[in-house]
Amino acid sequence: MRFVWAVVAFVLATLLIGAGIAQRTIFMGPSAQQTELSVEEPAPYMLVDGAVLRENPGQQTLLIRGDGEIFAAYGRTADLEAWLSDATYNAVSLDSDGASVSSLVEPEEVADDADESAEGDPEQTAGRNPAGSDLWLDSFSEADQLITDMQLPEGMSLLIAKDGTENAPEDVVISWPLDRSTPWVGPLIAAGGAVLLFGLVMYVLAIRHQRRGRGPRRKGPGPLPATEPIDLAVERAPVREALETPDAAEPVTEESPDQKSAPKTERRARSIRRRLLVLPAFGVAAMLFAGCSSDTWPQFGEASPTPSPTQTVITPENQKPPAVTEAQASRILKDISATLEESDSALDIELAGTRLEGAALAARTTDYTLRATLTDRTPPAVIPTEAIEVLLPQATDGWPRTVLALSKSKSDDTVPPVILTMTQADPWSNYKVSNIAEMQASAEVPELAPAWLGTSLITENASAFLALAPEELTAAFADVVDTGEASEYRSLFDPVSITLADSIVASRAAVTQSLVDHGAAETSSTAFDIVPGTAPAVAMATLDSGAIVAVSMTDSETIAPTSADAVIKFGENPEAKALTGVEEAAKGVVTTYGLQLFFSVPAQGSTEQVRLLAVHQDILNVEVIQ
Repeated sequence: MRFVWAVVAFVLATLLIGAGIAQRTIFMGPSAQQTELSVEEPAPYMLVDGAVLRENPGQQTLLIRGDGEIFAAYGRTADLEAWLSDATYNAVSLDSDGASVSSLVEPEEVADDADESAEGDPEQTAGRNPAGSDLWLDSFSEADQLITDMQLPEGMSLLIAKDGTENAPEDVVISWPLDRSTPWVGPLIAAGGAVLLFGLVMYVLAIRHQRRGRGPRRKGPGPLPATEPIDLAVERAPVREALETPDAAEPVTEESPDQKSAPKTERRARSIRRRLLVLPAFGVAAMLFAGCSSDTWPQFGEASPTPSPTQTVITPENQKPPAVTEAQASRILKDISATLEESDSALDIELAGTRLEGAALAARTTDYTLRATLTDRTPPAVIPTEAIEVLLPQATDGWPRTVLALSKSKSDDTVPPVILTMTQADPWSNYKVSNIAEMQASAEVPELAPAWLGTSLITENASAFLALAPEELTAAFADVVDTGEASEYRSLFDPVSITLADSIVASRAAVTQSLVDHGAAETSSTAFDIVPGTAPAVAMATLDSGAIVAVSMTDSETIAPTSADAVIKFGENPEAKALTGVEEAAKGVVTTYGLQLFFSVPAQGSTEQVRLLAVHQDILNVEVIQ
């Protein structure tokens, strides 16, 4: 009966293990499902609605084939449509039945009375290359074939193109992974292994029982015959002859020790062979278990992550999306830094103008002019991009868009953190830095909204809620510089701001004292004036109802002779010589410095002062009075 149970167990184990293996082999379904996008008429761009990529669950794999360079990018659907608003493109979306359909979208016609600048350049529109735009959350580019994985959330779409002139590739395939988990493979193989082990045990017990049943059966001696008297007269010769005859019996030989141990050795060998027969079965089971992954076992529940306390931020109703994401801002900042590093090396102000504007561009223009003559002049510091400490994007779905960022270097502690504001004028433009300054060592950034939420740009209408309106901030600080302690605004500014104002006053006194030291005080006069810059202030709201305000100012000093016979000699002022091209001025000279400032302005009614966060000063111009 043990043999029967062993055979049944072996058959059942084979079926169970075979069923488990079959689920991972012959019964295994396809790994992905895919759909091919088609268009009726080719166009330079293809806009794939995010719903098409989210038609099936799971990560999307995009396969694009075509000749030449292939470009793909994803971003917010509204942003992509704004970028394509003046171009012809194919829009791929889902119909009511869930099938992908395409339609050719023509550019919107501009009204005759619209601003001509809004129409754009038709030739530039027809061949506008999407590569390198700051609008994309991420982009990909490959030659002839592009394969990438993505998982677009709701509100995102995909742009496919080449260079904006050639038609977009038409061989586009989107695939999604299928669930290939086989949760019963593990239990089946485990059950098969257990049944196999049971069968092996039954088989060994059956063999053992059979061998015991076939062993020698010795019987005891029977009854002894009756004793008879022995006749001593019987002749013993025949017996003696029989003993002496060689053929009477087999010769008796003594067994050697090896021969005595032979049966034991054979029995031990057979026992070892039986054990070795069991090892392959366990080896097969072990290999099967080793090949089982987590998707071959039923998942009855997964551990839920332990929540960590975070700051509670209530999202306002109808909140607009942030202008950039953290990854997008990091990429943009790295591109700006690389562009400026290249332009600083080549003294290419046109290249710098692709990433700078306003006060920042004016300072770079003067620096390039000076370094073209003064070769030993230190170039501007590179914007650190290793870590973005603060990112405050404007929450908006329109243009222009503004972003405030604070970045620092992780590898070099001597490089001060840099705070800057950058603005994107329209969907087709890249971000340009308008204000940039080095953070003060003692500066503390106020509490800001998270980057994923964004903040609002404070306009003139909303500035009434601040202790000092952004458009009045520069005039108030200029009054503190010019009138000192007599200024009515002096108490509004913190000690760091007052220190900066006092240092500007001290530099003015140093210029006047220099004229006295050179004996020119009686034949020359000085005049100073600090005024707001031409660029408007950039104010971004903080969580405490205050704002971070970026402003620019110009500080000019005028030195003019008071005698017709006197002239102003530049002497040891190489910057004045390089910018004017002369060594003296008969009617005087005006030197202009640029200041880029970042202030933290509290809300109206707050007891806090206006705090200076960052400052940067550059020479802008030296002009001879005509």
